[in-house]
Amino acid sequence: MTGDENPLGTRTTTTTTTTTTTTRPAGTDTAALESDLRDGFFADPPTVPPRWFYDEKGSVLFDQITRVVEYYPTRAEAEILRARGREIVGAASTVVELGAGTCEKTRVLLDVLTDARADARFVPVDISSEMLVESSRALEQEYPGLRIDPVIGDITALEGPLPGEPGGRLVLFLGGTVGNFSESQRAGFFRMLRAIMGPGDRLAVGFDLVKNPDRLVAAYDDAAGVTAEFNLNMLDVIARTVDCTGLDRRDFRHEAVWNAGESRIEMWLRAVREVRIDFPTLGRGRTLAAGEGIRTEIARKFEPRALVDELAGHGFGGGAVWTDEAGDFGLAVVVVD
Repeated sequence: MTGDENPLGTRTTTTTTTTTTTTRPAGTDTAALESDLRDGFFADPPTVPPRWFYDEKGSVLFDQITRVVEYYPTRAEAEILRARGREIVGAASTVVELGAGTCEKTRVLLDVLTDARADARFVPVDISSEMLVESSRALEQEYPGLRIDPVIGDITALEGPLPGEPGGRLVLFLGGTVGNFSESQRAGFFRMLRAIMGPGDRLAVGFDLVKNPDRLVAAYDDAAGVTAEFNLNMLDVIARTVDCTGLDRRDFRHEAVWNAGESRIEMWLRAVREVRIDFPTLGRGRTLAAGEGIRTEIARKFEPRALVDELAGHGFGGGAVWTDEAGDFGLAVVVVD
């Protein structure tokens, strides 16, 4: 792994065996979370962005979620990657993965990349530093000829240019995470990507497809309770990161519901009794009545071509769309015009 340049406008952070870069200066978590609370927690309904799921524990829990029987997206997307790996990688020399996590599914594409290119480069980007470093170390052992440049940062606020040669880059945004954005957030995200990508670069986006609501709800409320723990862990992240009183996970329960009008699953933390939460550094507090909720995630589900049409409005052309055999999940590959 090398650290001879700082991709995505970042600064370098060195560990004992790996060199990573970060888009998130040390000590800014509290300020960032306070800003998000100021913007969302006092709105109607109260919201907290899903990026605060992903402390180290949350990242591990999400990896466990991908393995529960009810959560089909990971398996369905992996099926597409196995079937279409060569077409997805194409002539890319650099692969950038946004929200890389454990990079487990990505190995299928890295196999193709390293077979085709002696100068192959992989840039995993994730907000979880510990998981990113561990994943990068594992990849170093598995792919000794692959250049790996991990980046710790917020995938919604990257600065260009991207590492690699313009036209030779493939940006991966897998897992259906695109559905976690609101309409305006998704538009802003695509504009950001278009600004940091070059002509001929390609973008591969995984997205969940509309299906029976019962299956959708079960995928976000598994019988083993892993998703519930993942959701409740956000309260621990908040309590640990910002100065607050009255915030106790025992006062909340996890809930997943299907919002047909918005074509999305919503995850909530519902108060089981009246709760008063105060944030002294914000100078504000809020009382939640029993049954009132904090919305922690939305997960939009798409029709097969809808996302490609949306991307076309942001300067991405082409638009191959593949699904798994069951038609549960989709992968779109588009090209910067």
